[in-house]
Amino acid sequence: MKLTLTEKQIERYSRHIILRQVGGKGQAKLLQAKVLLIGAGGLGSPVALYLAAAGVGKLGVVDCDVVDLTNLQRQILHGTSDVGRPKVLSAAEALKDINPDTQVVPYDVRLSSENIMGIIADYDIVVDGSDNFPTRYLVNDACVLAGKPNVYGSIFLFEGQATVFQPGKGCYRCVFPTPPAPGSVPSCKEAGVLGVLPGIIGCIQATEVVKLILGIGEPLTGNMLYIDTLDMSFHKLKVRRNASCPVCGDKPTITRLIDYEEFCGVPAPGH
Repeated sequence: MKLTLTEKQIERYSRHIILRQVGGKGQAKLLQAKVLLIGAGGLGSPVALYLAAAGVGKLGVVDCDVVDLTNLQRQILHGTSDVGRPKVLSAAEALKDINPDTQVVPYDVRLSSENIMGIIADYDIVVDGSDNFPTRYLVNDACVLAGKPNVYGSIFLFEGQATVFQPGKGCYRCVFPTPPAPGSVPSCKEAGVLGVLPGIIGCIQATEVVKLILGIGEPLTGNMLYIDTLDMSFHKLKVRRNASCPVCGDKPTITRLIDYEEFCGVPAPGH
């Protein structure tokens, strides 16, 4: 369906429209795109803010947590007055204020094997901004089974990583086949995280989403981008589809979703 931009939209998105690689047609693609964001925390905040500002037409936000004072050091979607409120409601208000063109769909639920396929069905691209292994494996497997691109990012201490897993070109399990042993990797709550780090990784994820929607440039597909903020080094490592991958390989053994809280041996914290 062809979308005609209004005068207000032409003015709002003028800096996109004058880009040769975007133009009016590209902006129309953004306005018709549907993106699902898993998590409204450290990574989800910059992703959501920039995708809304870019004019993504429908933005689903999944998070079952409430805003805590400790979140405000890095989760820029939320403010002091939001402490104690559901993150999805705080996020929806902030995003609507940035751009009323964006339809924000809040999902105040904990993702599970029972609800994730129904949630992701109506979206073109999934962005994984989760902060725990059970959710990452669940999101990955659901994206593979549904044939959805998964724009992945994660952070730890002063370091972060990001990539794009596209259908048929590898997945999270190709790189990390099994979860770490319970308790072997401390959470940000236990180890800490540099507040600006998720801003960097989240902006990279948002950039990759926009590139996928517009069909421009070279996505991070097939490359894992690693960042160390202490020496500000960026480097890429090749990641390839594993023919023996249990979910996207030639002979997959995972053909249905399972609940990873039990699989990982630990309860999944809020996103």
